[in-house]
Amino acid sequence: MVGLLFLVLPLAGLIIRAPWRDAAQVLTSEAATSALRLSLITATIAALITVLLGVPLAWLLARPTLPGASLLRALITVPLVLPPVVGGVALFTLLGRSGLLGRPLYAWTGFAFPFTPYAVVLAQVFVALPFLVLSVEGALRTADRRYEEAAATLGATPLTVFRRVTLPLVGPGIAAGAVLAWARALGEFGATITFAGNFPGTTRTMPLEIYLAVETDPGAALLLSVLLLATSVAVLVLLRGRWVRRW
Repeated sequence: MVGLLFLVLPLAGLIIRAPWRDAAQVLTSEAATSALRLSLITATIAALITVLLGVPLAWLLARPTLPGASLLRALITVPLVLPPVVGGVALFTLLGRSGLLGRPLYAWTGFAFPFTPYAVVLAQVFVALPFLVLSVEGALRTADRRYEEAAATLGATPLTVFRRVTLPLVGPGIAAGAVLAWARALGEFGATITFAGNFPGTTRTMPLEIYLAVETDPGAALLLSVLLLATSVAVLVLLRGRWVRRW
């Protein structure tokens, strides 16, 4: 009970202390709507990318015969404990204009990832991917492998087994992992401001807008925080329920 109160009371404080008389002006402002729109778009794209990258990776981790699985799992979980700002710096060293991959990319195409909406998505994927991988790996480990073995015995190829048997078995795990990844991407701050910057309409997501408001208008920061909280809770409840039931 004490733990629950510790989690709930700060959120209740946001709602109680927010200056609701200014809500219409603050929440409908161009800055707020632009930041929320960018956050929703980039978080959704990031969640889709984490599914595409994370499900095959989780499948590999769940294989009992995979050599070095413990080391690979440890590497995947590093972003969970790594300060997000460090993640942003790491992305810079790889994809920045002078980075390991960013330098040849910029030389060949003239394109650089930092300080663009693409950088926002990459930062979100970096911090959100472990949530999906660990969720799907857990679902794969608890799934009944006899169905996969039966399909393989009947002549199904590994790709067919994965697509027609494995994915339906772990559908709820994928849905839960995708929702967690989306929520983590929506709230990402440190890696985003380091790698993508804080440019209005381009890279300023809602967490960055709240950070800016804390310094200039604390009341607006409270209202924006409540808006982001309400959006996160609503999507988590609605989407997770629908996806899990669909599977």
